[in-house]
Order: sequence, then structure tokens, then C-alpha cells
Amino acid sequence: MLGLARLPLPVLHRLADGLYLLMRFVLNYRQRVVLENLRNSFPEKPEAEIRRLQRGFYRHFADVIVEILKLAAISPAEMRRRVQIRNLELFERHFAAGRTVLALGSHIGNWEWILPAGAVYFPGKADGVYKPLHNPFFEDFMLRLRTHTGARLIPMRDTLRDMLRLRGQPRSLSMLSDQSPGGLEQTYWTDFLHQDTPFYTGADKLAAQFGCPVLYVNIVRQRRGYYEIVVEELHDGQTPLDKQAHVVTEEFARRVERDIRAQPADYLWSHRRWKHKRG
Repeated sequence: MLGLARLPLPVLHRLADGLYLLMRFVLNYRQRVVLENLRNSFPEKPEAEIRRLQRGFYRHFADVIVEILKLAAISPAEMRRRVQIRNLELFERHFAAGRTVLALGSHIGNWEWILPAGAVYFPGKADGVYKPLHNPFFEDFMLRLRTHTGARLIPMRDTLRDMLRLRGQPRSLSMLSDQSPGGLEQTYWTDFLHQDTPFYTGADKLAAQFGCPVLYVNIVRQRRGYYEIVVEELHDGQTPLDKQAHVVTEEFARRVERDIRAQPADYLWSHRRWKHKRG
């Protein structure tokens, strides 16, 4: 794997072209899930457009796979060259005030490059919450990839303990908050892409309890292998929040929906996002 990661990214993208063909025409990787998600999310689009988005998703997803692999050997200089951050000063302003920032992202673009890029742009201040994998080999492999540029990872179950231990420390705590929650009794439901959809509510609770500002980060593909992270403020960290009102989560859902519509082929449509129904 490390040998492949040392290859130049344009060479890896050539491998991604073959991977695209393998996933689409040989493995038929989750094609039924992808089509169902696209049709339900965009009922206004004709079938020809849905099929075009399906092809675009597989091409993009193949690129994301090799770009994730590249994390094992990417240098800080190359990461800076390939990922720009717009509105970086939003992070810097809160860091200067000694605040822990909650950075909420989604599975748009190359989501796995967000945290490693943050570790390059603000060293020692980029932490991320993640769900540990059950397979020990892949757990160790992904940890190595995600921390290669200096990021620190916190298992989701340890988030509150970590927040208490490092309370008031200037840092960014990144979370991919568009995943399908497991425990539905503590989720927030809202209309999202024409579907009743559950969301994690951890950001609302942490922001209310610790007075954290909340930033939304969207990673936009500019061209193959090059991205821009766009940062927007969801909550200033000073206005009181009711953790039961889910203001942050609702606004997050609206931003994600907006950005999926802007770049529909670049979302993770193979994920079973809508496997749960409201009871």
C-alpha cells in the first residue's frame, strides 16, 4: 500500500480510471443503493440525468479512493498545494480567543482530506472524532492515513471525556455529521433531500454545554486532485443555545443539502443514508 501511495497522484488517478470500470461493470458496487438514493433525492430529475449522476459518482468515488490512499505518503507541501482553505481566518479568530471550535463536515468531495489539511494549516490544533472500525487491520490502516500529517483522532464514545479534559484549549474538533445515526432515540429528524432523515445531535449538545463556536466546512473539487475547503460560521459560541432546540443541526442539514445540489455527483451516494425510518 505504501508503495502505491508514493506514486504521483496523476498516476494514481490513472489507476482510478480502471477502478471506476471495475466498480461499475464488474463488481456492480452498490448500484441499486446509488440509484435509489439519487432517484429519491432528486425526484424532479429525468432518468437520463439520474444515470449521468450515477456515472459521475463512480468516477469521483474512484478518485477519492486513490486520494485517500495517497494520504499515507503525501507531504505537507503537496497538501497545501492541492487544498486551499477559504475563510481560514474564522478558525484563527476563535483560536486567538482560546476557544475549541466544532468543525462540521459531510461526505461531499474528498471528506478524508479535510482533517489532514487542517493539521497542515494549523499544526497541533486539528483533532477529529471518528467511529472505530471493527476490523483491526483496517482500523490501524485508516488511523495511519488520517494522522499522517499530524491530526489527532478521538473515538466517538470518548468525545465528551476529551472535551472535559481539554476544555478551553484552542483547537478544532472535526466531525462528519451527516452519517446515519445508530441510536435513533437521540437523533433529530428533518426533511433532507425530500426525505425524512435522522441526524446526530452531538454538535448541539457540545456547543451548548461548552460554549463552542461551530463552523461548517465543505470541501469542493476544483479539478482532479485539487480542492477548496469553504468555511462558514453556524454558531458564534457566545449566543446561548438550547441543546434540545437543534438549531445547529438544522442549519447544518440545510447547508449540506445546498452543497449536494451544487455538486450532486460528488456526494457519497453508496452509503445507506436512509436505512432508518422514523418510528
